[in-house]
Amino acid sequence: MIERVYVCGLGALGGMFAQSLGRVPQIDLRVVAAGERAERYRRQGVTVNGSPLAVSVLSPDQPAAPADLLLIGVKWHQLPEAIGAVRPFVGPETVILSLLNGIASEGVIAQAVGADKVLYSFVVETDAVRQGDDIRYGRLGTIVFGEAQNPVPSARVAAVAGLLGRAGIPHRVPADMLRELWWKFMLNVGVNQVSAVLRVGYGAFQTLPEARELVRMACREVVAIADRSGIALAEDDIDSIFPILGRLSPERKTSMLQDMEAGRKTEVEIFGGTVVAEGRRLGVATPVNAVLLNMIRTLECCRDPAA
Repeated sequence: MIERVYVCGLGALGGMFAQSLGRVPQIDLRVVAAGERAERYRRQGVTVNGSPLAVSVLSPDQPAAPADLLLIGVKWHQLPEAIGAVRPFVGPETVILSLLNGIASEGVIAQAVGADKVLYSFVVETDAVRQGDDIRYGRLGTIVFGEAQNPVPSARVAAVAGLLGRAGIPHRVPADMLRELWWKFMLNVGVNQVSAVLRVGYGAFQTLPEARELVRMACREVVAIADRSGIALAEDDIDSIFPILGRLSPERKTSMLQDMEAGRKTEVEIFGGTVVAEGRRLGVATPVNAVLLNMIRTLECCRDPAA
């Protein structure tokens, strides 16, 4: 039975799901935060779709029982700090869901606290946006999660699914979770990076063939790398991206474009950076992602007055 749910990272995803989880009766919901961030949450809080988010803030130096479920929703470059913050609240039965993009965060967390604590997970079909301490979304999004393979859901997968169901959070447990994780990685590599370079929202991918073709070009390189890695992705999997984008609000933006416009560090290293590095290691050409990677790195530098 999951009773204690701790969230580390009140970005767009963390705040959005915390709001839904906070409505479940008899759930002890806490936000793990340290230093200035913890003080800011206590002082002014966070709003989700205009409503204050009612959660208790838990600092790493405060005594508390281990979490039953721990959601980590920070950016990639914040993950080491987040692991340090949540480590005191990881117990023998704690289950961790990483909501981070990419294909590497679960391995990093497992190395730090144990593979038996971590389930694979990602979020799809959400248009959540964070501006300052205000989070807005039109679609709550679906949490896809599970063990690497799920012919039959394990006990911990079933427990998490039960909680998400009570919270009204859409969720899905695929039979082959690793393949699904790579599919989401492919989506992010194509859509996030292209949107950041072109400075366009989801509407461009719904209506412009040229924008969709740029996404396909970047995604095909992921398909080639996946094939060398024993993951079965194909052209049809690229095509399946666009109906999902079509269900999102046209004016909403990817997380990478939001980061670019807000002057925050992007996650390009776990998208284009990973594709280029893996392509080099496996002998797969990745010219499209190399261009996107260098363009986004350049844009990041040029917006910084100290660059």
